[in-house]
Amino acid sequence: MQRSAGLYGSLIVEVGEEEREPFHYDGEFNLLLSDWWHQSVHNQEVGLSSNPFRWIGEPQTLLINGRGQYNCSMAANFRTPESSSSSSNTQYSQCKFRGNEQCAPHILRVNPNKTYRLRVASTTALASLNLAIGNHKMVVVEADGNYLQPFSVDDLDIYSGESYSVLITTDQDPSKNYWLSVGVRGRLPETPPGLAILNYKPTSASKLPISPPPVTPRWNDYGHSKAFSKKIFALMGSSKPPKSYERRIILLNTQNKINGYTKWAINNVSLALPPTPYLGSIKYGLKNAFDRNSPPENFDENYDVMSPPTNPNSTSGSGVYLLSFNTTVDVILQNANALSANVSEIHPWHLHGHDFWVLGYGEGKFSVKDEKKLNLKNPPLRNTAVIFPYGWTALRFVADNPGVWAFHCHIEPHLHMGMGVVFAEGVHHLNNIPNEALTCGLTGKMFLSKNN
Repeated sequence: MQRSAGLYGSLIVEVGEEEREPFHYDGEFNLLLSDWWHQSVHNQEVGLSSNPFRWIGEPQTLLINGRGQYNCSMAANFRTPESSSSSSNTQYSQCKFRGNEQCAPHILRVNPNKTYRLRVASTTALASLNLAIGNHKMVVVEADGNYLQPFSVDDLDIYSGESYSVLITTDQDPSKNYWLSVGVRGRLPETPPGLAILNYKPTSASKLPISPPPVTPRWNDYGHSKAFSKKIFALMGSSKPPKSYERRIILLNTQNKINGYTKWAINNVSLALPPTPYLGSIKYGLKNAFDRNSPPENFDENYDVMSPPTNPNSTSGSGVYLLSFNTTVDVILQNANALSANVSEIHPWHLHGHDFWVLGYGEGKFSVKDEKKLNLKNPPLRNTAVIFPYGWTALRFVADNPGVWAFHCHIEPHLHMGMGVVFAEGVHHLNNIPNEALTCGLTGKMFLSKNN
């Protein structure tokens, strides 16, 4: 729950001098998107772990580089269609932020007739977001550090854990400024949009844009979201996935109950991390550090993903999927109905230690007939992939990085409530594990006895 408490940042890795990127730009900006609850993270964590379950609600503010609007006259007039019945003729010119530093939006200062790269990353704890810039198209060129076939969009969906690079051209009227707007997707918005200003030099940054901010697509317009995701392909010449897999793991995402507590589970097992880090446990063969039974590779073929679980009861576990080193692994993420009827949520899944190829998306329950839909020609290489409500997402990766790696929903409350699994591969190839990684649980006792 550390991101909910504000512990996050971005690292920008530049290409080496000998490399050339496949696009040109004159300048760049980094946009770090996040959500902010005004209550302490402790309140949120206690509610998630309570019986009965207590939900803290939606975040109060969306932040762009740590700056947002809340309870401000400016933000009050910028409403999404779901959160306001006012017409599109809202008098945006009445909105003021002068003199109120906390309401002042982030400013991106640009020169006319130039091309700028926006490096956009989402560290949200909950919210899926949509980003748009008034009167400006964006050309998407990179995702999660991998180049894409460029494509142009009016707006961009971005989920927690994802990053994109987009190019914009400052070819609009330089006597005006333009809104950059970030709004909530996938959940009924109760949070006002996050706003920044694209400021054309030499126009004053304090001059508010004449036009209203771009309107975020309806929160449940999943067709819009899927259309965006299906435009993403690897740049020609990028590495291609192996043509076949050696192991396939199908992971069913469900909401369940354990002793009355609300949890998320994968194949009916809710992840409960042990006190001893897996890396030391596996490396040194500690017997009782975690569940030695391998977690389920699949789920009951008769399970109805379109309805609430017939039996909502689940179990917790700390087992590990042990992957043979340098083998090709397919993961099928299968979404399902939650505990309440007609509810299935978006889940962005993030893999540590690897990139994976996103082979495709589909509706309903994955089956053999969906094999022909998988893209083995030019799938994008990512480290985070979304699974849409009542749908599936197919991934492929090579288990070639020795270690123990989390694979989990990047929504913080969901991981806290058990939505994740653990992969381990090639741990015997690791020679020197840092002492700092061995100071907890059983390895901590072993480390202390060795040093006494």
